[in-house]
Amino acid sequence: MIGKWSAAGGRAERDRAGREQPAPAVTYGLIAACCLIFVIGPASGLNPSYGTGDELLAAQRLYFRDWGVVPAELLAGDPGALLTPVTALFVHGTWLHLLGNMLFLYVFGAMAEERMGRIQFVLFYVGCGYLALVGYATAHAGSPQTLVGASGAISAVLGAFLYLFPGARVTSLFPFLFFLPLRFPAWVTLPFWLALQWAAAGRDSSGPGVAYLAHVVGFALGFAYVWVRYGRTPPAVSARGGSGGPPAGRPRPGEAE
Repeated sequence: MIGKWSAAGGRAERDRAGREQPAPAVTYGLIAACCLIFVIGPASGLNPSYGTGDELLAAQRLYFRDWGVVPAELLAGDPGALLTPVTALFVHGTWLHLLGNMLFLYVFGAMAEERMGRIQFVLFYVGCGYLALVGYATAHAGSPQTLVGASGAISAVLGAFLYLFPGARVTSLFPFLFFLPLRFPAWVTLPFWLALQWAAAGRDSSGPGVAYLAHVVGFALGFAYVWVRYGRTPPAVSARGGSGGPPAGRPRPGEAE
């Protein structure tokens, strides 16, 4: 998600105030589903049934086209294509794409789920992810490139996290500072990350790469949802720690959001 501009790592530490909290089952379930789908699919290269070499590449192209979002087809009103913004959330193009997204879903998703509740969180995740992909497709209506990945939904989680836990301390690693770990409040780090995505979206093309606009749309939707849903209600859970944003790779073929 962050691409070449910044990378981040870390772990969210929740202040449970001595209370035992339920495990974030939805977050763990989403991670498990994405990992399983990737491993058994052709993108991982681990399933011998897809062959090798050119045969494997052909299988990957077909796989991404069947389960990913093709903007030109989605906006043409194809009934089958209307489901692809959901299926694309569980498809990833490379190991780096998968592991980067899942790491940051784990870091931020668990706390957001704890605050929202399981049912609300899963509907929020899928709904915002769907709309983020549709938003990108609308801006690239004639593109035949395939869009896959959970980054739009994870960006929505980041937007929700910013509103719910603005004071959470976020540990970020920036390449231009020699990967020196620095800690800032979420209200500093996450808007900075969003600004980078917005700047990149302005130079985005319809070719393969990172769909930065889907990140921007997802983040805005996530923030707006919790703003409307919770209003001025203070967060029920305080937080410290975290990471600066979900990175994603650049899968080939196709376009990683």
